[in-house]
Amino acid sequence: MTDKSKEFLYKYLNNASPTGFESTGQQIWLDYLKPYIEEQIVDVYGTAVGVIGPGQDYKVVIEAHSDEIAWFVNYISDEGYIHVRRNGGSDASIAPSMRVNLHTAKGVVKGVFGWPAIHVRDTSKDQTPKVHELFIDVGAENKDQVLEMGIHVGTVVTFADGLDELNDKYYVGRALDNRMGGFMIAEVARMLHENNVKLPFTLYVVNAVQEEIGLRGAEMISRRLKPDLAICTDVTHDTQSPMYNKKEQGDLKSGAGPVICYGPAVQNNLRDLLIDVAEQKSLPFQRQAVSRSTGTDTDSFAYSAEGVATALISLPLKYMHTTVEMVHKDDVQNVIQLMYDVLLSLKGDEDFRYIK
Repeated sequence: MTDKSKEFLYKYLNNASPTGFESTGQQIWLDYLKPYIEEQIVDVYGTAVGVIGPGQDYKVVIEAHSDEIAWFVNYISDEGYIHVRRNGGSDASIAPSMRVNLHTAKGVVKGVFGWPAIHVRDTSKDQTPKVHELFIDVGAENKDQVLEMGIHVGTVVTFADGLDELNDKYYVGRALDNRMGGFMIAEVARMLHENNVKLPFTLYVVNAVQEEIGLRGAEMISRRLKPDLAICTDVTHDTQSPMYNKKEQGDLKSGAGPVICYGPAVQNNLRDLLIDVAEQKSLPFQRQAVSRSTGTDTDSFAYSAEGVATALISLPLKYMHTTVEMVHKDDVQNVIQLMYDVLLSLKGDEDFRYIK
């Protein structure tokens, strides 16, 4: 990783990109990507695409999603307390005592998720809060003061935690799901450029919006690009820490390499190509099986239009949808290297159909 890459990583990860409000983060991403691409595409909802080798017949996508889970202001009490609803899969159980940023037209307003002290709660009962029980305190004494700050119903709220490192081995923070993916595909583009690689196909480097509420950005852009194949990257659960059931969720470990997915949405021949490349290049990898769907943008690309040969490379991640998501630095580099090597292996005329 170069110094410029690391600077981008911190800037990109520390920026808030809640679902539906990803534009600032997308601009940061595009600004970093521009030296390494020939063209860019931005659709009406904010999905950003860097184009390498435009105009060729065969079209390949590498993809990640850019949005993070968040909250919406849903109700403001006369006393000045702010109640919320989810924007994506936000976890009510981790919210109490968290610091938050409320993103208003006047700028960021700081707040906290308040919670009654343990002394006054009935600890014999389940203490897990419901979403409607959560409230944010911005230091206002009444509703009018909240409104004067620029906060209103529909204001989006994100947790305030930023990127850090643990034990020189892990990145830790909020929204590594999946802006770490956006970082990784940008690094693939950088490597292609700096190594003067001329691909025999058009490559679309896609950073899609609105994955956290139903894979919507990927759904839109896949119809527009109509690629011949797509390689998506997202996170998956590291199952080594307490409270995970390996028999149900698989035996996956941070630091043990990228995870290659098996499932109906994954095109088997393309998946096998990923495995062949990983083995040829002596890159570590793990395997994961899913049931009906991957739950990632892979599904949107796979089932787009007439169908797109699609595969998924996942990054093992601890503590998903918290503010302390963790990924191993080696896994990040190995995902980047695997995607890069797979692209170099393509001739631009691959036919992945099972029956020809």
